[in-house]
Amino acid sequence: MVKIIVAAAAALFTLNAFAAEPSCTLRATEKKLAGAAKNSFMKKCERDSKTSCEAAAAEKKLAGAAKNSFVKKCVNDAVGKAG
Repeated sequence: MVKIIVAAAAALFTLNAFAAEPSCTLRATEKKLAGAAKNSFMKKCERDSKTSCEAAAAEKKLAGAAKNSFVKKCVNDAVGKAG
């Protein structure tokens, strides 16, 4: 039971750490990017976010559907896409 509570707390802490950084969409807007520059920035940012999220899933030892769900939500949060 303690392991479950610790894992849940670690998961919330990790998600909050990702949420602390502004989303890719917000950063692109702040930089006033448009057109090809914005597309390039968003693709790179999404790729970098996916790498980070997959590393976080590996740290948590997630696999299968749990990993896929975690990575999808993590990337969407980092990029600034709706659920």
